[in-house]
Amino acid sequence: MKLSMAINYGGGFKEAVDKVVELEKAGLDQVWVAEAYSFDAISQVGYLAAKTEKVEIGTGIVNVFSRTPALMAMTAAGCDYVSDGRFILGLGASGPQVIEGFHGVPYAKPMQRIKEYIEACRMIWKREEKFEYHGQTIEAPLPEGEGTGLGKPLKLINHPVRSDIPIWWASLKGLSVTATAELADGWLPIMFIPEKFQNVWGPQLKAGLAKRDPSRKQLDISAGGMLAIGEDLVGDAQKKILDLARPNAALYVGGRGARGKNFYNDICRDYGYEKEAVDIQDLYLEGKKDEAAAAVPGEWLELSHLVGPKSYIKERIGAYKEAGVTVLSVNVIGPDAVGQIETLRDIVDNV
Repeated sequence: MKLSMAINYGGGFKEAVDKVVELEKAGLDQVWVAEAYSFDAISQVGYLAAKTEKVEIGTGIVNVFSRTPALMAMTAAGCDYVSDGRFILGLGASGPQVIEGFHGVPYAKPMQRIKEYIEACRMIWKREEKFEYHGQTIEAPLPEGEGTGLGKPLKLINHPVRSDIPIWWASLKGLSVTATAELADGWLPIMFIPEKFQNVWGPQLKAGLAKRDPSRKQLDISAGGMLAIGEDLVGDAQKKILDLARPNAALYVGGRGARGKNFYNDICRDYGYEKEAVDIQDLYLEGKKDEAAAAVPGEWLELSHLVGPKSYIKERIGAYKEAGVTVLSVNVIGPDAVGQIETLRDIVDNV
């Protein structure tokens, strides 16, 4: 099982990279760079590649609307080149607020677009033939009657370090999860509870895996949460740290979408917290954010984060492994991130 962390796009990037250099030595395997509508992720990937030696570097995530498929493939090949084969292309759809509002691009057929980007990128990296793709969302070259008429199929000039760069998909629900299990190298779920994830995604994962090309390796799954390991983290001390996750959980379950159109609220319901899902959304949309946060189920917080003594953390890692998680994604709470990762590395390696 690998260990990963994400770099926050809110600020302090260079300081965070200095910490990644230390964490790499402590046993960190992956680092993920978000993009949203902050600084672009790619320039930061390049900086990380120059500063680190072994850690894998992923985009978590870049959207498939603001870059053409050819540029996405070129960019991923470039990141893989400067990192000596350590890059992971994390893809997602973002949402209409960002895509249409910030990028000025229609938010159309997001799932189909990701599927076609995956196929297009792999075609371009292999360089077996000149790139030509005519799908539902991709037309390259442009069809007759569009543009100047001078476009022609081309092949990537450089030979990529790897002709099959890993592609991970941050899918949320339904057919997107099925497509992820079929086509992607890794899955980046959200709000993952090892004991309950089958209630939310089980049928979709099973359907996708049944169609998966047997020549592709096992689907990687990255999940986890806050990390705080300490023999004193029981009872109220444990609860105090877990409570730090309440506002963000309430934001997603209560505020990320209108009633009936909030995937995160659906996930909460599918986990069996139906009453809580209604209460959290009602309170959040009424502006009662603190009360909404207080309504987040304590069991959910405990099962989706790693907070407690070493023996308890060992049990929780066992649950993640049993669920098929191959990458434990953590957000270290407290000042001693290096010490926490060293401890976690030792536990993981001995479970």
